[in-house]
Amino acid sequence: MTTSAFDLPERLAPKADPVLIARDERHFAAIAESLRQTIAELSERLDAELRAPGGTGRQAMDRDAEVHRLTGRLGTLRRFGLDLCLGHMVGADDGEPVYIGRLGLTDSTGRRLLLDWRAPAAEPFFAATHADPMGLASRRRYRWSGGRISDYWDEVFTADGLEGHAALDDQSAFIASLGGSRSARMRDVLATIQADQNAVVRADSRGALVVDGGPGTGKTVVALHRSAYLLHSDPRLGHRRGGLLFVGPHQPYLAYVADVLPSLGEEGVRTCTLRDLLPEGAAAQEEADPEVARLKSSADLVRAIEKAVAFYEEPPTVGMTVTTPWSDVRLTADDWAEAFRAPGPGTPHNEARDLIWDELVTILLDKLDGDVPPDLFRRALLNDEELVGALHGAWPLLEAADVVGDLWSVPAYLRLCAPWLGPDEVRRLRRAEAQAWTVSDLPLLDAARQRLGDPDAARRGQRHRAVLDAQRERMAQVVDNLIDAASASGADGDDGEGLVRMLRGQDAAVSLVDESELPTAGRDPLAGPFAHIVVDEAQELTDAEWQMLLSRCPSRSLTIVGDRAQARHGFTESWRERLARVGLDRVDVASLSINYRTPEEVMAEAEPVIRAALPDANVPTSVRGSGVPVVHGAASELESVLDGWLAAHDDGIACVIGAPSFRATPRVRSLTPELSKGLEFDLVVLVDPEAFGAGIEGAVDRYVAMTRATQRLVVLTSGPAD
Repeated sequence: MTTSAFDLPERLAPKADPVLIARDERHFAAIAESLRQTIAELSERLDAELRAPGGTGRQAMDRDAEVHRLTGRLGTLRRFGLDLCLGHMVGADDGEPVYIGRLGLTDSTGRRLLLDWRAPAAEPFFAATHADPMGLASRRRYRWSGGRISDYWDEVFTADGLEGHAALDDQSAFIASLGGSRSARMRDVLATIQADQNAVVRADSRGALVVDGGPGTGKTVVALHRSAYLLHSDPRLGHRRGGLLFVGPHQPYLAYVADVLPSLGEEGVRTCTLRDLLPEGAAAQEEADPEVARLKSSADLVRAIEKAVAFYEEPPTVGMTVTTPWSDVRLTADDWAEAFRAPGPGTPHNEARDLIWDELVTILLDKLDGDVPPDLFRRALLNDEELVGALHGAWPLLEAADVVGDLWSVPAYLRLCAPWLGPDEVRRLRRAEAQAWTVSDLPLLDAARQRLGDPDAARRGQRHRAVLDAQRERMAQVVDNLIDAASASGADGDDGEGLVRMLRGQDAAVSLVDESELPTAGRDPLAGPFAHIVVDEAQELTDAEWQMLLSRCPSRSLTIVGDRAQARHGFTESWRERLARVGLDRVDVASLSINYRTPEEVMAEAEPVIRAALPDANVPTSVRGSGVPVVHGAASELESVLDGWLAAHDDGIACVIGAPSFRATPRVRSLTPELSKGLEFDLVVLVDPEAFGAGIEGAVDRYVAMTRATQRLVVLTSGPAD
């Protein structure tokens, strides 16, 4: 390197002493050279892969996977450069520093320059404490700005570790990061992950792990870093085994955390909200009637979809005579029942009809005397309008929207499928516009879609068979022409017989099929199954909404992040009780009780707000104070408060909560209390917080909004200032 990796300000001149940083400088020079060589080599390999023939089948998949891997690795190396390095740790035994990186890196001789942060050997860098130093003498963490180190902090765990260190405040690195200005996107906090958070990040992926903690405890940080850790370290969760789905509460949240996983080296994680799981979610409205929302939140109503679909799966109870070119055949009620049993358990309704048709063909064919070509017999039956109509009437193709819409518009159908509902409840669920979807409808639509399968699957299957039949006919003509040509040219004997066998053989039939002509369906990337699901703000999920996630995670491997005290509709039971009710019986709970984000001054005002409604709320303890008291004023002061803050701060993000008419700017957001959940801002201005509502919902909204502040909170009211 021609430039020092360190760019320390004048006030930190003592830290720039060569005695303290010379070894780091030499190591960074080696990292820079290795990065240059590695990027060049990876670029050449990627170019070679892109120039190589794509191939088919497994070969094409392997090539695509290698291109994806090389592209991701190059992207990470180019994104960071030297600031791949988080810091180093020195063992108490050998005294040699081990440098920890966002990913592993070696030089041309195989010497390790960076140890991947997810490696087991890197855990002491995050988890060592004075109570358990895990074999460390010291640890150094860097702060990077613009690709250079603007500060660093040393922590020591033994007397020998004191030598050659400049900063011995054990919490300085972390506390300094907490006081820094926020940006429009969350930054990863790898360099300052704390021991309690690290334990959760590295916990086993089997079963469901609940990460329970109040505002500012780092739940979202833990969820994101755990996602990256599991994908790298757990072979059960690789992309080819289902990968990982990250579910957030709303779109502003997903936009806020969008950069974190890529910065941790994971580009392939699917992120979404519950609304995104269904096409109807984008336009769905909130349920206007709270009682209707409560009724639809039940998992029982979701399970009623099974009965709603089974209503359309009853076999005909009378027989019929089927006329064929060979003879008339009797199809009895028992034959219908046998055919309807052909689809195995779990077969989607719309895809099952082809299986029933195949079974009907087999049953009728077995009743014929003589040798009847199956293909000709099948085509003949397809022309029997009475038989086809009887099947379509008894087992119709169904759309999820129609099934769920009928529940809300046909009371007798709803009573049949959900007999536990009382007459008043059935009337309450009825609505004039059956398909005017609400958020509460989404779990039922999802269950119906999963139970029914693709309604176009049968149609595609018919078109698929028609294309194959046409191709076989064309292939037969080609084969006949080739054989005639071979015979005319004198290709007889063994060679001629071999040619005939080859052209007539099954291999030729397969190889001559043009798959580009076959109808295909685009796969829904959010349909699953996923090997692991991470869900943030999980305290808000209803029992019905949990079914949407569990249906996509057959392994029941989940990370569940939330705070019972932030549940807008109340959460009186324990996590284990709630999750057992929705079908999760293997649940571990990890608690985070230290508030790293919210200053003491803000929490002193926020705590009474939530305890007034929830006396047993798990309110975390703040580790720092900002020295800035909470300010109260009049709503008319909003503009002057913001102008003053913007004039005094060149960076950072503010948020106005509770003023829908306020127009946001690049550095000042405007959100509802609900959409502020999961986010954080340097300045939060609450406007008329008492108007957020009464009861638990209003208290939770005020508590959530207040605890978004990392530096300063201002509360403005339309009445006289306090």
